[in-house]
Amino acid sequence: MENGTRRLAAIMFTDLVGFTTLGQRDEEEALRLRREHQALVRPLLVVHGGREVKTLGDGFLIEFPSAVESVRCAVKIQEALARRNALPSSKVDIVLRIGIHVGDVVGEGDDIVGDAVNVASRIEPLAEPGGISISSSVYDQVRNKLRLPIEKVGSRTLKNVELPVDVYRVVLGADPLRPRAPTEEASASLRFAVLPFANLSPDASDEYFADGLTDELITRSSKIPNLRVIARTSILRYKGSSKSLRDVGQDLGVRLALEGSVRKSGNRVRITAQLVDTTSEEPLWSSRFERPLDDIFAIQDEIAGQIANQVSIHLSGERGKQTAVVVHETPDTQDMEAYTSFLHGRKLYSEKTSEDTVRTGLAFFEEAVRRDPKFARARVGIADSLMWLAGEAAVPWAEAMKRGREEVTKALELNEALAEAHSCLASLLLTTEDFDGCQREARRAIELNPSLADPYRWLAQVVAGSGAIDETVRLLEAAHQTDPLDINIIAFLGRAYFYSGREAEALAHWERTKPLVAFRTNAHLAEYYLAHQNYTRAEETIHEMERIRPSSVWTEMYRGFLAARRGDTASARREIERLEGRTDAGQVTVFLAGFVHFALGEMDAFFESMEAARKEGAEPVLELRYSPLFQSIRSDPRYHEFARKWSEFRPTSS
Repeated sequence: MENGTRRLAAIMFTDLVGFTTLGQRDEEEALRLRREHQALVRPLLVVHGGREVKTLGDGFLIEFPSAVESVRCAVKIQEALARRNALPSSKVDIVLRIGIHVGDVVGEGDDIVGDAVNVASRIEPLAEPGGISISSSVYDQVRNKLRLPIEKVGSRTLKNVELPVDVYRVVLGADPLRPRAPTEEASASLRFAVLPFANLSPDASDEYFADGLTDELITRSSKIPNLRVIARTSILRYKGSSKSLRDVGQDLGVRLALEGSVRKSGNRVRITAQLVDTTSEEPLWSSRFERPLDDIFAIQDEIAGQIANQVSIHLSGERGKQTAVVVHETPDTQDMEAYTSFLHGRKLYSEKTSEDTVRTGLAFFEEAVRRDPKFARARVGIADSLMWLAGEAAVPWAEAMKRGREEVTKALELNEALAEAHSCLASLLLTTEDFDGCQREARRAIELNPSLADPYRWLAQVVAGSGAIDETVRLLEAAHQTDPLDINIIAFLGRAYFYSGREAEALAHWERTKPLVAFRTNAHLAEYYLAHQNYTRAEETIHEMERIRPSSVWTEMYRGFLAARRGDTASARREIERLEGRTDAGQVTVFLAGFVHFALGEMDAFFESMEAARKEGAEPVLELRYSPLFQSIRSDPRYHEFARKWSEFRPTSS
C-alpha cells in the first residue's frame, strides 16, 4: 500500500495468552512456543488472503481484504491450535485471543494506521482464551455468509474510541476449540505410562529381567478398561533418565505413571512399585514384593491387579462411579528358562542397536520355543526379528517372509487373542501386498489391545495408498497418542498433515518434533519449501540434511532438485549421475533420479524413471498422489495411467 492511501480492510489482532508469565518462568520455552505458534499461523494467513503487517511481541497484526475470510481464518487458527494442544507431545498449550474489526486504514510503508487498527486492538482482549471477538461492522458482513453461531456480548466502551462498540463472539461450539481439547477417545481413557524399572541386582547382566518386567506390566496394564497405555518404544527413551516425573508426564501426555525397581539374587526377586500422579509427583500407591523367582507370574498379576484397582479409584473420582476391574493373565509358558530366554530376546530386539543384536535376540527367541513349543509370544519374536533382518538385507527376503508367516500363524493357533501376533501378521501381509488381510489383522489387533501403536500405522499405510488421506491422519494421530516418541510415526504424521492440506499443523508438528527426527524433518521441510518456491529456506534445510547425513540419497536428490529449479543444470545432472550410480550398485534410487528430471522439466525422463520404479515395486505412490511438489503432473495422461495401475497400494519410499 502506498503511503497515505486509505482503504477499507478487515484488521485482525492476535495475542498469545500467558506468554509474559511463561517468559518470566522459562524464557527459552516461551520463545520456542512463540516460534511454533508463528509457524502454525502463517500458512493459514496465506490460504485466506491475509497480509502479515507485523508481529507485536507475541501476537500478529494482520490485514485482510475480506471480513468473511478474516473470520474463516480465525476459526481455522483456533481449530489448528486445539488439535495441536490435544497431542501428547504438546508440553504447554498454545492459546490465542483473536479480535477482528472492519474499517478504514491508512498505509505507512508496509505498516497501517487508523481508527480501525485501534478498535481491533481493543476488541482482541475481550475474547476468551481460545476465542474470537468481532465488532458489529464485521458481524454485519458475515452473519448471512458463514454458518457459524455468533452471539452478542454487548456494547463496550473502548479506550481512545469515541463511541461504544457492539462486540460479538464467534461460538466455536462443541468444545473442540477449547485449550487442550481431548478427542472423544482420549476423554474416555486415562493415559498411563509404565516407566523402565531400575535394575538393582548385584549382577548387571540381570538388567534384561527389569526390562522384561517393564514390558510385561505395559502389556498387562493395556488390558485394563478405560486405560490408554504408552507403548514401550516411547518408554525406552526414559531408561536411565534423570528427568523429573512431571517432565516425563508432560512429554508423554500422561497423568499417571508406574515406576519401580527389581533386585534379583539367586532364586529370589524383590520388586518395588509405586503409582505416581505426574502433575504433583505425589505417590498414590506403593508396594513391595519379595518372592521366589518361580512366583514371577503371580507377582506380575498382583501388581497389575493393584494398578487396576488404583486406576478404578481414579476413574470413580472423575466419573462419580466405581469401575470394578480384574486383571488376570494366564502365562503362555510355565518354563522359567524359556521365559528367561524370551526376556533376553525381547530386550535385544527392542534395542535394535545392530544386525548382530537382532540376530542374538532371534537366537534367544528360538531357544525359548525349543524349550516350550507352545510359547506363542516367543514365536512372534522370531517373526518380528526375521522381518527386521530381511528389511536390512541381512537374511534372504523370501525365506524370512515364509518362516515368519509360519511362526506367527502357529502363534495365533496357540493364542488367537494375542494382539501382538495379529499386528505382526498385519505387517507381514502389508509387506507382501495383501492389503485386505493387512486391514483385517490390524483391526483385530486394535480390538484386542488399543494401546498397540503399530496396527494404526499399518492401517494408515494402506488407506493412504487408497486415497483416504484424512483417514490416514486420524489413524496416525491415534498411533501418536499411544507412542508419542516413535520416530516413524512422527515422520509419517508430519507428511500426512502436509499432504492433507493441513500445512499449518505440519509446520507446527515439524517445529515441535525436529529434535527427535532431525534428518527426516529437514527433508520434509525441503519438500515443503520447494513446493512453495521458497528456495532460500529450502537451501537452509538442505544444508542441514548435508550436515546430518551428507551421503544420503535424499540429500543428493533435494540438492539436485534445488539446483534444477535455480537453473543450475550442470549441478542437477551431477546429482542424477550419483543417484543412477547407486541404482547400478543395487540401491533402489531410480525414482529419486526421476524427481530431479522432473525439476529440470524433463517429463519423458521423469515418467520413464517412475515406470522403472514401478516394475521394482518402489514407485513413490504417496508423493505422486499427494505432494504439492508434484501437483503439475496430475493433469498428464501418463500420471492417470499410473494411477490406474495403483489398484492397490504398494509400500513406497515413505
